[in-house]
Amino acid sequence: MSKRYFACVYGGANERIDSRHKQKIEELGRMIAEHDFSLVYGAGATGCMGAVARGVKEKNGFVMGITPDFIGEFEEIFDCDNTVKVDTMAERKTLMEKHADVFFVAPGGIGTMDEFFQVLTLKYLKRLDAPIVVLNLDGFYDTLIALIRDLVRQNAVTEEIFNLYSVVDDVNEETIAPILNQIKR
Repeated sequence: MSKRYFACVYGGANERIDSRHKQKIEELGRMIAEHDFSLVYGAGATGCMGAVARGVKEKNGFVMGITPDFIGEFEEIFDCDNTVKVDTMAERKTLMEKHADVFFVAPGGIGTMDEFFQVLTLKYLKRLDAPIVVLNLDGFYDTLIALIRDLVRQNAVTEEIFNLYSVVDDVNEETIAPILNQIKR
């Protein structure tokens, strides 16, 4: 049996996120499935989370959602192929990390920042080696990127940090396919 590859997508469940971002993230979902990757994510049905899951399902891809029981109080849960219930947000992140072969950071809020900084820290500490890709759609993460540059300038982190993640400013075959294709080699 061949290995199932998983793309982990972090992103906000907030419906107020710009519709252009949600459209791009839905396209990311389609590309994930077209490149024979499955999706692992936080199981949300709205915002960027819902968009990526809809895109994967549109192309008949496999969606694994990992969610704490209480999250239903805050957001609608997507009808995933496999929904894994956990007790805490920490467990959710750990399971997503365990399955992921690549991490995409879509537009989102503080939960998305938490997830991004956790995998970035784990990569820095050599606890994971998967690519981390920040989707800086329409400059959404310009201030985050500037913050990281400022941390380097102030000697809080070394310039090595820039080698631990990449930034793309669009979701299309030229930006996403090479990342996915590299993983399967």
